[in-house]
Amino acid sequence: MSYRVLRLALIAMCVLAAQAAVAGAPLDKAQLDKLRTAMEAPGAGLKVVSAQASDIPGLYEVELADGSMVYATLEGDFFIVGDLYSVTPDGYVNLAEKRRDGERMAKLATVKMEDMIVFSPEGEARAHVSVFFDDTCYYCQKLHQEVPQLNKQGVEVRYLAYPRAGVNSDAFKQLASAWCADDPQATLVKLINKTAVPENVCKDNPVAAQFQLGQELGVRGTPAIITQTGQMIPGYRTADELLADLGLK
Repeated sequence: MSYRVLRLALIAMCVLAAQAAVAGAPLDKAQLDKLRTAMEAPGAGLKVVSAQASDIPGLYEVELADGSMVYATLEGDFFIVGDLYSVTPDGYVNLAEKRRDGERMAKLATVKMEDMIVFSPEGEARAHVSVFFDDTCYYCQKLHQEVPQLNKQGVEVRYLAYPRAGVNSDAFKQLASAWCADDPQATLVKLINKTAVPENVCKDNPVAAQFQLGQELGVRGTPAIITQTGQMIPGYRTADELLADLGLK
């Protein structure tokens, strides 16, 4: 390769590097509209919510209305479904999951504490977990048996309602009756222990909103545990396993 050709190639690389979007930089309105026009095919049921530059030049993280994420070209003529990993000296890092962790933290921060049923340790909490919960779920019932041990170890457990059968189901009415009760903790424990409680679906209860939030965060079953750093842990964990997940053991 001649010096002139090499020099032109280096200049071209520098220009491309200068034009490359910084990871995390959102698309402007014109770019986002163009991406939507290309990707939102009629009848496909695919709706683009937002898009930003990924860590790979030329690929953009595209958030869809169902909470999922794909990687697309700026023109929207190609996209990839799956997680993006970086390779580091310490191993592989799931960059897509790290982004989801941040999104889960941000969305959970909007939920008022008084809209959750909270089981707190006697002393100062060392950590907390948020749990999308359905009292009719066997593994939710099993997880609740671990709460005293978690509280003893300084872990606060914050329950959010997630009726697996959907809004207006019997499970929805049961959870709403706990959330609307004068003593939500005691009522929820009765339901977990399969003790009948009077139906009490009060106006403006948060169950439907929490169910919707869970879907947005990627909850597909219960229990779904989310740590204070946004990591989602699907399914049942013993207290010892969860303490290890939280780095408290």
